Amino acid sequence: MITHIRMKNFKSWKDSGKVDLAPLTGFFGTNSSGKSSLLQMLLLLKQTVGSDKVLFFGDENSLVNLGSFSEVVHCHDRSVPLVFEFACKLTHARSNNIRENYLEMLKTAYQFAFESTIQEDNGRLSTEKLCYSYSHKTYPEIVCEDNKIFSRYNSEKGNPLVLENCYSMESPAETEVEKLLWKFSSAFEELFSHIYYLGPTRVKPQRHYPWKGTHPNEIDLWGDKTIDALLSAGVRKLKTSTKEDAAPIEDRISEWLQKMELAHSFRLIPTKSLDDQNYEVRTQKSPGSVEVTLADMGYGLADVLPMLVYCYYVQQGSTLILEQPGIHLHPKVQAQLADFLIEVINERKLQILVESHSEHLLTRLQRRIAEKQIPEKNVALYFCRNNDSASTIEKLDVDEASGDIKNWPENFFGDVMGDMFAMTDKQVESIAEKGTEG
Repeated sequence: MITHIRMKNFKSWKDSGKVDLAPLTGFFGTNSSGKSSLLQMLLLLKQTVGSDKVLFFGDENSLVNLGSFSEVVHCHDRSVPLVFEFACKLTHARSNNIRENYLEMLKTAYQFAFESTIQEDNGRLSTEKLCYSYSHKTYPEIVCEDNKIFSRYNSEKGNPLVLENCYSMESPAETEVEKLLWKFSSAFEELFSHIYYLGPTRVKPQRHYPWKGTHPNEIDLWGDKTIDALLSAGVRKLKTSTKEDAAPIEDRISEWLQKMELAHSFRLIPTKSLDDQNYEVRTQKSPGSVEVTLADMGYGLADVLPMLVYCYYVQQGSTLILEQPGIHLHPKVQAQLADFLIEVINERKLQILVESHSEHLLTRLQRRIAEKQIPEKNVALYFCRNNDSASTIEKLDVDEASGDIKNWPENFFGDVMGDMFAMTDKQVESIAEKGTEG
């Protein structure tokens, strides 16, 4: 779980300051207020993992395509550096194929903090400074700067150091100091291998879905591999958790689709014989309705299904970034979405980072905090603003007893009361006019 993030000179953020993250974190605000940029920092670091570039800004196939350093740096001022910082706890279930000695090294970096400073000079990017530390300590364990590497225990430089990207070195680890860096960079990669992202739009629902027996690690940013993941989960008999009474993933998804009144029944069937590679998603809207394919249902079901699958399919303890979830859903379902997210962070220990404009989702979260269904400490809610091309962020202060937001921003979700008063005035005017006519 990521416990805080911070960025300097990244897009509209001159300095975000330390942004504390909870198991369920929501970012709200107006359009172009900087909400997406807070999450894009993590996506940028994730897609840089394994790259030989200092930062991989992306292409048409990546999680995010940010162009270049000059397009990303604040106010396009190429003389200032990008600074990225975060702290985390490795709480996910680690992969079974991790080498034993590697796992032991990760245990010692169970909690760690990362800070990297990236600068452009004559069109060339370089990592000006890289720091790792254990997150419960305020001083760095290791610092890479000026092509030298230092540890807290040994200030003497080792071999000449070449940083391959913003978080790791190019050459094999030889000295003890270099091995310490390798340990932290391995933990960095382990963290980001369990960070997932689902974008705001979905692939168009199909009548038939081909499946070649693959078992995807993720369902991709638009939900392309949702059905592959569901079929894989069925073959592997995956359940929602490790508890003995845990339900199969498909069963729990069906329950939530019923709760949200998006579908009464839901099942995956081969189109012809059991060895056919094409499958159909068959659903009933109500108990008495006929079964139809996913392509014949409203777009709300196709919108929410990838999110339900993702939240149950990823390993427990993973971090899932959801951008505008429920954007095509009815207000009632948007509220129920909050209940679903609360369930998966409690049951599956997921960390969910949400960017949203949904008043209904926020109001339901406030209610559940007041009802003690989720501790206030497990929720972090923020409001972002952008003034004169600079973003600012404010944490919303939620009263644990009532669920009220004490520092509610003006016109947070528009001027609803102003609209109601204006309508009342018009109604009074209309009544008065009719009285005059009579």
